[in-house]
Amino acid sequence: MLKRLLGSLALLTVILACALGVALVGYYELHKPINLPQAKTSLVWQVNKGSSLTQVNRQLHQREILSHPKLLSLYGRISGKTAIQAGHYQIEPGETALQLLEKFNRGSVISYQITFPEGWNYQQWIAQLATVEQFAEISQLSQIQIMSAANINKVHPEGWLFPDTYSYTHEDTGVDIIARAHRKMLQVLDQAWQGRAQGLPYANAYDALIMASIVEKETGQVSERPTIAGVFVRRLKKSMRLQTDPTVIYGLGDSYRGNITRRHLRTLTPYNTYRINGLPPTPIAMPSAAAIEAALHPKAGTSLYFVARGDGAHYFSDTLEEHQKAVRQYQINQRAVDYQSAPKPEN
Repeated sequence: MLKRLLGSLALLTVILACALGVALVGYYELHKPINLPQAKTSLVWQVNKGSSLTQVNRQLHQREILSHPKLLSLYGRISGKTAIQAGHYQIEPGETALQLLEKFNRGSVISYQITFPEGWNYQQWIAQLATVEQFAEISQLSQIQIMSAANINKVHPEGWLFPDTYSYTHEDTGVDIIARAHRKMLQVLDQAWQGRAQGLPYANAYDALIMASIVEKETGQVSERPTIAGVFVRRLKKSMRLQTDPTVIYGLGDSYRGNITRRHLRTLTPYNTYRINGLPPTPIAMPSAAAIEAALHPKAGTSLYFVARGDGAHYFSDTLEEHQKAVRQYQINQRAVDYQSAPKPEN
């Protein structure tokens, strides 16, 4: 009886020792640095949509990056960490199999960024997206197709995308970026509209968006935006035409070659505010939050005219006579000296 008990204990001891040995080996394998083809170079690894942890581990093993794929898969099942998000992952030198599993489980995919400056129009947005290889196909889609896919339930997309820097992953599409920018513009515009000043000559928030786009294109100086918005608001209230060049340029489309001529100003288009009353039918660019704020909180004053001074800022006038003098001074006399339409860059 005693001999049988001692034999059982010996067998149990051997089993426990083996289990402990396997556990120690497993612990070592999971915590040792994984193998990279080049020890000092990180590796970008793509996980395809629908891939399981077992499949990915097997692929890593086939590339001689992971030594024991079944061990990592088993640990993932035991620890409840089998979830894996598709995308591109950065595998760094010195990372362990456990760290890689954590990265997969968190979905820590590589994030990229794309920037859309304030004042760009819709066509510029599409061209910018098309420069990114994974978004290139967006240039093949029609405006209607893009608006439908991005859930933009508007007549025209101009003005409805918020200028900003957007992060994206390998799984995103160009339409995803457009949709995100549209949702943000809706949010920014709605919030600003709720806090608007009283007595504005806008029928709705869309009118304010149109005005904001004009203000955005008229000046590169943030501090001037409320003043310029004030001029345009007073002109609307007095039933004066806006007479603003950026709307004319937008209406010319691809035919604009860099200079506005008298013929351009005389040509009747829906966007020629020298010929039409009130606002143009759509925004002419994607306005910033600051431009929207300026359109909804214009600066009080008496000026009805302004002209570019040539240093990026503007000269404001109350009367047509004063304005004409300013035009002669800044647009004619100074243009040949040191004229520029945008502010000088800060050092």
